[in-house]
Amino acid sequence: MPQARTRAFTQALALAGAPRNHKKNPHSHNPPHSVYLADFVGTRCPTRIYFTGFLPKMMAFDTELARFNMVEQQIRPWDVLDKRVLDTLFKIPREQFVAAEQRNLAFSDTPLPIGFGETLLPPVVEGRILQVLNIAPQERILEIGTGTGFFTACLANLGNSVHSVDIHPEFTAAAGERLKALGIERVVLETGDAVTGWAQNERFDVIVITGAVQTIPESYRQQLNVGGRLFAIAGQAPILSGRLVTRHPDDRFTTENLFETATKYLIGAEPKPH
Repeated sequence: MPQARTRAFTQALALAGAPRNHKKNPHSHNPPHSVYLADFVGTRCPTRIYFTGFLPKMMAFDTELARFNMVEQQIRPWDVLDKRVLDTLFKIPREQFVAAEQRNLAFSDTPLPIGFGETLLPPVVEGRILQVLNIAPQERILEIGTGTGFFTACLANLGNSVHSVDIHPEFTAAAGERLKALGIERVVLETGDAVTGWAQNERFDVIVITGAVQTIPESYRQQLNVGGRLFAIAGQAPILSGRLVTRHPDDRFTTENLFETATKYLIGAEPKPH
């Protein structure tokens, strides 16, 4: 099956949910109430599809099945295999970090509009970022771009503490309410313009810039502890890449280009016209 058709079919399953009257799947790690359908090996990564019967016109949305399909059919095939990362994406309720009318779309593999012209990163990109950062439980994290607070919650689940800043006060307030409702602590939220730097007297083990920048600000590189990692989506649109900067002893830095992607620039970080 061509890759585009495989992805479309997988998304349809994730969005549709499933009835609960079918036999138990004999395979391990199956979605709830499912039967094995097929393996598709003609894609970049082998894809195992589970289906639960025909999709009637009116069907209750199955959140847990959609979450399962998001992790197993979207994120894992992108070579996201770290158990702590996958467990985090299962644990943090993504649907509670979007507007009520968007909850059925929260698990889809697409940038989801969240207001003020901003979007939520697709699950596959979030999974890749969390894996490459390899966050340890004792590490301190700085996040530039709080958004809905979902990625903030994931970072907090993996690390020791998160300091997150967003330029939109509405995002900061809403994220704070969502995190509090879920009992997620060790997070400091602030509002401000952090495009060139933030909390510059502090050092962090991990820094994540969730919006695109043309170049990675030097101030953030200098805030890394030795052994620290900084992730940013950088470059000149439409060619943007996820980049990982690592600080080594003797004030040496290395940069890896990990994967191509696309997202909106941070406000103020847009390329200047020539």
